[in-house]
Amino acid sequence: MLTVLVISIFAGLLGALTGLGGGSIMTPILVQFGVPVKYAIAASMVTIIATSSGSAASYVKERITNVKAAFYLEMFTIIGAIVGATITAFIQPRLLYFFFAGFLLTSFYGLSGHLKEEFPKRVKQDRFSKWLELQGSYYDQAARRKVSYKMTNAHLGGLGMMVAGLAAGMLGIGAGAFKVSIHELILRMPSKVSSTTSNFIIGITALAGASVYFASGLLFVGLAAPMAVGTTIGAVAGGRVLNRIPNRIVRYLFLAIVLVLIVQMLYKGITLQ
Repeated sequence: MLTVLVISIFAGLLGALTGLGGGSIMTPILVQFGVPVKYAIAASMVTIIATSSGSAASYVKERITNVKAAFYLEMFTIIGAIVGATITAFIQPRLLYFFFAGFLLTSFYGLSGHLKEEFPKRVKQDRFSKWLELQGSYYDQAARRKVSYKMTNAHLGGLGMMVAGLAAGMLGIGAGAFKVSIHELILRMPSKVSSTTSNFIIGITALAGASVYFASGLLFVGLAAPMAVGTTIGAVAGGRVLNRIPNRIVRYLFLAIVLVLIVQMLYKGITLQ
């Protein structure tokens, strides 16, 4: 329990900085410890709620999170999460590893081509996104200037977030990696807005999925409790330092974690007896 607590603090910190959520980091770690994948996914759902709760307040206070965009996108992810969590009970564990790796791979491929882009440029807002008022601004402490931005492709973003919700419900990861990719590649959010908005969304998505796991008897409280405490501590710390880190460093950190997770899950899926 003490080991899980310590690792969860680190996972919560990284999850808050990258928008991945602590669950995407803790799921493969628990699997390496010998925890069955479905129980690891269920416990990670609680971890995601803790990560979101620990960091979201700080990000909203600093006006980095785009709350309006978060509520719009959350409608789609909640539906996907409930459906995905229900499907998990009927899928072989081996397939879950490959699904996990596949979603992470799409994120890695999409964002690796935007490493040098500090902020989105020349974003032309479509009529629907403008009607939803999907724009905002925040003060970037690392760049030492106010950043104004506009989002686009809200309709495609909603469909993408429904798929992300399916991943969240099936894999217990909050689908933070997939959501961050949708935010940046489709909606054209700045990196920090993407990360913080993802952190805001994943908690509600995970809550929808966790209720299904609890009803299915897959949620082991003795494992989820120390994970929730640890990730909350780490997430609070991450929420305090994100705005002081350059966007490029946030992207490099995100891609490094995603690459490690891809390798781990592919290896486990291939070697599973």
